[in-house]
Amino acid sequence: MPQNQLRILTYNIHKGFSASNRRFVLHRLREALVESKADILFLQEVQGEHKQHQITHRDWPELSHADFLAEDVWPHVAYGKNALYSLGHHGNAILSKYPFIRWENINVSSMSWASRSLLHGVLDLPSIEQELHIICIHLGLINTERKQQFKILCERIEEHVPKDAPLIIAGDFNDWSENAERYFSKHLHLRETHQALHNKHARTWPAWLPILKMDRVYYRKIRPVTCERPRYSSWRKLSDHAPLIATFEFEKNDNEEHIQLKQAHRYS
Repeated sequence: MPQNQLRILTYNIHKGFSASNRRFVLHRLREALVESKADILFLQEVQGEHKQHQITHRDWPELSHADFLAEDVWPHVAYGKNALYSLGHHGNAILSKYPFIRWENINVSSMSWASRSLLHGVLDLPSIEQELHIICIHLGLINTERKQQFKILCERIEEHVPKDAPLIIAGDFNDWSENAERYFSKHLHLRETHQALHNKHARTWPAWLPILKMDRVYYRKIRPVTCERPRYSSWRKLSDHAPLIATFEFEKNDNEEHIQLKQAHRYS
């Protein structure tokens, strides 16, 4: 892939189980993720720990699921818990080929029984001058809950993301009524990638017959090149959601001295 392009994937992985919850498919899911050749993964419902499953499933990895999926491919991992229970926890994860400058998990829960958070990372990419801001999100099922979460997300971006910095927000928005646009376009000047390229949001749920437009990739200060729901039949057996894969392009950085200075600083 050209130096000025970036390939990302967003996916609700259903805690590593098939849509029916009958089969543990994390190993096959990892193979599919590696084959996607994405630079950055935005993952939701990533199992951090489950004391019962690790006993009952022989192929349960010793590593946390985020670290297992990332091993040998994505050296930089951020995991944020957003659901805690007696047997363990799960949440959002970002797996990246590029190093994090910093990251933070922000609680956006408004109901004790439906914990939610957004995972905000800042990446250092050698081919661009600005820091890249990325946010992995999994919003609530209830409309009033999502409205509050949209508000928190908008406040977070306004306070912590410079207006000229490239920004990507991806995840499971649970926004089948498509209300996110009024918040993102009006207040934050964000556009949704699949809609910008195809004039409609992608249908991603349920994976075996996608009807609802649940998963999105929003962007600002970066140019979308492609955004597709992969049509491989194998994806349908790995989760109840279908993934989205998008490619973005940065403005070419002709300042080679600037790139060399960034690389020298990184390894000093």
